[in-house]
Amino acid sequence: MTAPVVSREVINTTLRLCEGIGTPRAQTVFMMVKHGEWDQLVNLKVDPSDYFSADRLRGDLAVTSLLRKMADLPIKVDLEARALETFFDCEKQCALSNSYLRNHADGEGIPASVWPIDRVLSIARERISRILGRLPQDVLGRHGPGATFSDRGKLTTAPDKMSGNPTFTSAAWPVLINWAGTAWATACADPELVCRRDPVAVRGNRFTTVPKDATKHRGIAVEPSINLFYQLGYGREIRSRLRAAGIDLTHGQEVHVRLAREASVSGAFATVDLSNASDTISRELVRSLLPREWFEELDLLRSHYTLVKGKWVRLEKFSSMGNGFTFELETLIFLGLACAVLEVSGVEAVPGWNVFVYGDDIIIPTAQSHLVISLLQYCGLTTNVNKTFTTGHFRESCGGDFFKGADVRPHFLKTQPKEPHEYISLANGIRRVGSKGFPLLDDRYRRAWWHVLDCLPSSIRSCRGPTDLGDLCIHDDFSSWNVRVRSGIRYVRVWRPARFVRVGWQNFRPPVVLASALLSVGDGLLGVTPRGSVAGYKVGWVPCS
Repeated sequence: MTAPVVSREVINTTLRLCEGIGTPRAQTVFMMVKHGEWDQLVNLKVDPSDYFSADRLRGDLAVTSLLRKMADLPIKVDLEARALETFFDCEKQCALSNSYLRNHADGEGIPASVWPIDRVLSIARERISRILGRLPQDVLGRHGPGATFSDRGKLTTAPDKMSGNPTFTSAAWPVLINWAGTAWATACADPELVCRRDPVAVRGNRFTTVPKDATKHRGIAVEPSINLFYQLGYGREIRSRLRAAGIDLTHGQEVHVRLAREASVSGAFATVDLSNASDTISRELVRSLLPREWFEELDLLRSHYTLVKGKWVRLEKFSSMGNGFTFELETLIFLGLACAVLEVSGVEAVPGWNVFVYGDDIIIPTAQSHLVISLLQYCGLTTNVNKTFTTGHFRESCGGDFFKGADVRPHFLKTQPKEPHEYISLANGIRRVGSKGFPLLDDRYRRAWWHVLDCLPSSIRSCRGPTDLGDLCIHDDFSSWNVRVRSGIRYVRVWRPARFVRVGWQNFRPPVVLASALLSVGDGLLGVTPRGSVAGYKVGWVPCS
């Protein structure tokens, strides 16, 4: 298998951006790109504490970060091997956490410290218990868009999953009682089938990796289908109870971005991020913080083993990315721990007012941040020092990077552009960075922007319009928009999806179609739309106010 090659268009765009920025960092990136020193490039870091100007920081971040997350950058590291190594490192970390947290529960190994760790954990338990309330008696499951243990490749739509053999872990057998009453189970027992689709017991989930950036792949676990169905149901329940407590995960990213901007000016809040958060939440940490009935139910649904390179590994972690309730559970745990620290410090903790959590993105009062970080470390978690900010004028959370209130978020090229819509996205990303704080595109970014546009056919290059239309059009000044007016309505010329891959209902048995309808799955009479369903683009016109 030949190594990927960085296209001339990507190289020239980056070089022009470096020439425009013109700082010492830009000159360094220029030389690395020109000579193909990709391993050195992706390891470059920008320390916001070294800067006094948001404009200078924005430029250095732009050139340093443009290619850092490009998954097909040809670096000399086995990313899958690194992901596997991270998996086992996290398991070792969880094993240590399980050991001392278990000893702590037994009254042994309590650290000699003036800080009341027992009281903090007790308050965290009480807070989490209040948020969760009583365990629901009947949770409705749902299907996610991704693969399951037995459903791979492109056959991962909900009707596909309900057409094959369901899988479950042996520990989760009690949920089969509820599952037997679902339309999915009825479809599996269809008398017209030559072979019944009986549930198949498997030992656990399956380890795999997905690209995260140029330097690493993210390890995830693909769950058995019945387990995942109910994991997603309990994830929805926890999300609902978090919302009632003041943490709305549906709009959490927007809230965190706003708070990061404000905190970069006031310094009142710190932004904390964790490394491998979900993979380092140990079994004993969950056991020690959740009410017993909630722990037992979630423990029943999680996978206790992972299939790694053909071998089964007993898990020390509680759940990983890929589990249907992991995101909500980690939000709940970090919220409980943060609130407990504030309470012990004499500060009333009010989620959604002075404590904010979205997954492993945590925003807390700066005055208590060092105590929260210490507690997280005691619980076996690792702070990401490159993304945690407790001092200075920079804050980062949920994709928002701010310096003294100014947006300095760079554009990350995730893969090399090949199609027109990908070049439009790159051009818009460069323009977004180069227009921050300016009514027009900063001249330092203009050459790179024009070079990307030169990669487009002239008919598509004329699709200019407002940022509100996203990457359907090239963002440009109002005077350059390609518009026409009909019946008093303004239309903008765009490059839009024109063909979609849809799987018609005729491809599935009637019981599966009925089960899909009862779960509100699919596109009405058209069928079901799989992931990556756009099959073609064309020039068109869309209304714009």
